Amino acid sequence: MMEADMFEIFKARAETASAEVHRFATKDQALEFIIDFVRSDVPGDGASFNALWADCPFLAGLEKRLISDKVHGLTFDVTRDRAATARIGISQMDWAIANTGTLVQDATAVEQRLVSTLPHIHIAIVKIGEIVADLPALLAKVDPRRAAYISFITGPSRTADIERVLTIGVHGPERLIVVAVDESGGIH
Repeated sequence: MMEADMFEIFKARAETASAEVHRFATKDQALEFIIDFVRSDVPGDGASFNALWADCPFLAGLEKRLISDKVHGLTFDVTRDRAATARIGISQMDWAIANTGTLVQDATAVEQRLVSTLPHIHIAIVKIGEIVADLPALLAKVDPRRAAYISFITGPSRTADIERVLTIGVHGPERLIVVAVDESGGIH
């Protein structure tokens, strides 16, 4: 199956699970979208705003200080306390599964888990070339000797265990923004 077809299947399934999916041809376009999104989410007083970006291959070659200078309240220093109060968490996914619209991350590093589970909004970056057809295709790529903690994310957090009423954002982010990038240069 072609990359374009895999992306379209992934996008349709992810959106069915209430994720918001955006596709960009280049890393620069994706970065501009992320910066604009984070800036636009700043509350009026600016005092309570907080965004965390976990270190990832997407950031390779970028000047983090210049990025944080453009966005008030954005930090690359991820801690448990900051993640617990952050509005936005940003991380890079290792793969995506087309037939379920699921993002998959080697979340062995605790910072990856903190930014993808505690903030209200999770921005997840994924390379188009890392979208696989299904779970068996994913399992063929995962090295269990290297990945001690694999996270599967399908849409924003949701539960219906309280009186069978669907509630969004109880056990994780209430919003999932997927940033899919075609260009593989600099995104390992």
